[in-house]
Amino acid sequence: MTNEPILFKNLRLLDPAFDEPRGGYEVLVEGEKIKEVSETPIRSASAQAVDCGGRVLMPGLIDCHVHSMHSEVYMRRMEDVPLTLAAARAARRLKEMLDRGFTTVRDTGGTDWGMKTAVEKGLIPGPRLFIAGRSIGPTGGHSDGRARTNTGFACACCNGQAYLRIVADGEDEVRKVVREQMRQGCDHVKIMVSGGVASPNDPLDSLQFSIEEIEAAVEEAEAFGRYVLAHAYAAEAITRAVAHGVRTIEHGNLIDEAAAKLMAEKGAYLVANLVAYVAMKERAASYGMPPVMLEKNDMVLEGGYRSLEICKAAGVKVAYGSDLLGALAEDQSREFSIRCEVQQPIEVIRAATTIAAEVVRRPGRLGTIAPDAWADIIVVDDDPLKDITLLEGQGAHLAVIMKGGAFYKNRLGGAV
Repeated sequence: MTNEPILFKNLRLLDPAFDEPRGGYEVLVEGEKIKEVSETPIRSASAQAVDCGGRVLMPGLIDCHVHSMHSEVYMRRMEDVPLTLAAARAARRLKEMLDRGFTTVRDTGGTDWGMKTAVEKGLIPGPRLFIAGRSIGPTGGHSDGRARTNTGFACACCNGQAYLRIVADGEDEVRKVVREQMRQGCDHVKIMVSGGVASPNDPLDSLQFSIEEIEAAVEEAEAFGRYVLAHAYAAEAITRAVAHGVRTIEHGNLIDEAAAKLMAEKGAYLVANLVAYVAMKERAASYGMPPVMLEKNDMVLEGGYRSLEICKAAGVKVAYGSDLLGALAEDQSREFSIRCEVQQPIEVIRAATTIAAEVVRRPGRLGTIAPDAWADIIVVDDDPLKDITLLEGQGAHLAVIMKGGAFYKNRLGGAV
């Protein structure tokens, strides 16, 4: 690591504003930011040069739906995971995300300010973290993972599942829980407004939280300068959430044209994550996920591809997400090739850069190679628009990973 300026040379620049990589550019990094991007040689007497050998330089990737602390595929098993073990597992998961070139991630439930601070202070390697704290839902909903025989809630210190989620019923209780999330330093608030795959007792099309409860969450989050994201599958749940102030919809697999039109009118974002359902179909049973959950997974997998087409037609911006639990997290980058079955590679890359930067409310700072942006940069061995799998393989095809102007990985020589 060095504090000296870094000059990237001999590269093909793939800024998401382009439709293809462009040669002839140089990029100068000073401190934590990009200082200059030029089509002509950049002069800097103090800069350490890095010869990219004609490789493709592009922004660091952004995953808008991860769960750093969810280290079991079958969530019921989190009941036996103490907070200490969950944190140790999360530290490894975050490092592996950075290994794959994800320099920013948006945690959508379960990760707290302590883990975020540990990354910021350099105590553990990991991406920039935007956190939601505990996911919030009503009794019997997607945040309520209790067995039918369990009438109480365990201590969050010794039960990983209790730490990740919280149940709130009624407008007043929702307000209090959201205010507590704000006190705990959260960047956004996660609420559950429909059933889910990984919860035992709620149908996918169930409606969770009343309109008054949704509005209470939105009002409190916005009063604190934050926003609300909602887990939602069914079109009716999506419509209820967006109509009452929710900014981003997570999953949205069963969306219809009317709900998508409303999202476009409101400027709401969809965060899709098809890889989660593909991976669960392939391997979740071997990690203990029961048939009732796998049946629900099949239902949403079928609708996932269609949701991308519906949102594109309506003009809804769709960000990149993965939402992989436990050991399935190794498939995080596989979302690129899965989406390319129905989208163009540049569309998927924009979902993981410029659109994702808008979702975390850092446009112009993240997801772009431009002056004054944070120097979150990856250098890819070849053109990912021709072979999207270059962004997969656990980072094997990434010659450089830089976060905030500091090299996390550099196999090109020059500055270290």
